[in-house]
Amino acid sequence: MIQGSPELVRRMRWVMLFLLVALGGLVVRLWQLQVLRGDRYRHETVENVVHERYLPSIRGRILDRNLVPLADNRPAFNIYATPRTFSPIVAAQLRRLLGLSDEEMEKVNARIEAGKKRAPRQPVLVLEDQERARAARVEQERFRLPDIEVRHEPYRYYPQGDLAAHVIGYMSQMTPAELERNEDEGIAPDELVGRYGLEAEKERVLRGKKGKERYAVDARGQRLDEATARGLIQGDRIIEPVAGYSLVLTLDAHLQKIAEKAVAQHAAAAVAVVEVKTGRVLALVSKPSFDPNVMTGHLTRAEAYRLNNDKRKPFIDKTLRAQYPPGSTFKFVTTIAALEDGLAQEEEPIACPGYYERSGTRFRCTGSHGKLDLVEAVQHSCNIYFWTLAERIGIDRMAEVANEYGFGSRTGIGLNGDSPGRIPTRAWYEGFTRFKIGYTINSATGQGDVEVTVMQMVMAYAALANGGTLYVPQLVDRVVRADGGTVIPYAPQVKQTIDTPPYVVDLWKRGMWKTVNELGGTAYEHARSDVVSIVAKTGTAQVKAKRARKDEPEIKNWHPWVDHAWFAGWAPAEDPEVAIVVLIEHGGSGGKVAGPVARTILEGWWKEVRK
Repeated sequence: MIQGSPELVRRMRWVMLFLLVALGGLVVRLWQLQVLRGDRYRHETVENVVHERYLPSIRGRILDRNLVPLADNRPAFNIYATPRTFSPIVAAQLRRLLGLSDEEMEKVNARIEAGKKRAPRQPVLVLEDQERARAARVEQERFRLPDIEVRHEPYRYYPQGDLAAHVIGYMSQMTPAELERNEDEGIAPDELVGRYGLEAEKERVLRGKKGKERYAVDARGQRLDEATARGLIQGDRIIEPVAGYSLVLTLDAHLQKIAEKAVAQHAAAAVAVVEVKTGRVLALVSKPSFDPNVMTGHLTRAEAYRLNNDKRKPFIDKTLRAQYPPGSTFKFVTTIAALEDGLAQEEEPIACPGYYERSGTRFRCTGSHGKLDLVEAVQHSCNIYFWTLAERIGIDRMAEVANEYGFGSRTGIGLNGDSPGRIPTRAWYEGFTRFKIGYTINSATGQGDVEVTVMQMVMAYAALANGGTLYVPQLVDRVVRADGGTVIPYAPQVKQTIDTPPYVVDLWKRGMWKTVNELGGTAYEHARSDVVSIVAKTGTAQVKAKRARKDEPEIKNWHPWVDHAWFAGWAPAEDPEVAIVVLIEHGGSGGKVAGPVARTILEGWWKEVRK
């Protein structure tokens, strides 16, 4: 009971009332904060102190058929930053500390901006595969660089350098637009993805699945110990990553090296070597090429400019995507069509005066060959002989045979743009012009509007060699786990079976034999081998390109107005095992230029690779 003067009693009562009201308000407020909004504020508190980071999965390797690594992983120092706290001051400090170039800072800022749009609290990779000295500087100065950290992570690299680069491919980060389109894929803005070749085509197989780690930090951003953090983190603290599967290819790295060395002196070329009886690809060369180690995170603006402005187009796969007139290597199509329809005979002589006139146009042969039978016409590559046959059979019949052997449609390899090529027909021409007999004549010798790919040609010659089975070219032999266990095996796949009469193919084979192994053959002086017997057909395909202007820089040994050099055949001659096609872009004579390359590759295969 309060005692004293009435005035004092009155005042004390007001004080007590005020204290009771204040205490009640405090209780109500505490009830509101802890009961009504407790979950919300707890969530915000946890968000401030509990961080998440992805644990990278180990990307699957790419191995040759003997398990030689073509794409692998190695440890690397990666620098991460949190977009929310990456202020201009932090950016300036980071630049000064590491001595970053303007180009590097542009990359950092672009990745920070992409991260702000997606998950500003989530650290993003701003500088990958950094040298040890840079990583050490960041570690030492972390107290001045909030939310900047160095992580030791696996990084993609290519131990064989640019070997088979177009087949293997490379990796890079997605653009912001690509990230939006692929948001459901769970790809982080800093994550590298396959960009070309098998790295892109088999991305889902190789990538694996990222893990996740949740951890707590104090006000200075330092990690709390596990016991302290346990009360803040709900659910699993760590979700382990799942490694990607590896690819075992049909390629032979040693043969690939032999093939790439064989074309080293040429400015632009393509080579394909396949097993005749399976369609497995043993070597695939496209030159000029690129270094996937440079393309994967180390491409400078200057290097990108050089590659993108190279007239030889290093990013175009010359075995699969580029289309070329095949020249005389296409003459087997004309031969088969004429013999199957009874419009030609092996012994029939046709005179070659060196030129052929039709509708006021003079078509010139490679020389004046005199009278030749069919086998001799193949041996000497007499154009007039095949132009004569073409007039008898017509362009549509040649197109039918060409389609049977895979020309005019994609090979089915599913890589790097796999082009269908072009096999013109009468209807195709009449769709935009008046048909002329000259179109038929040009098509008979693989000129005019006929265009094929190197891969189409090698698969067609493999079908000639094996008796009529046209395979889908096979690059991946199997998908395996990290322990080497097979997950998915791949068997040879037949695209179609061709019913060319054996006597017709045998006649063409005899012509191929003479081409390489008898005096007068277009490849006799340049491709005949004492190591392994080779049969082939050469081709010198004319191009439509005009001469370069005087002010245009020239590329050594590469002139766009010079003919393409072709060589298509197989070895051994008697019991074929591998088919080969060599194309030297703007190289000139097929026998003289492409022939020696093919011989070098086949001799290397016979002596060093064949088992």
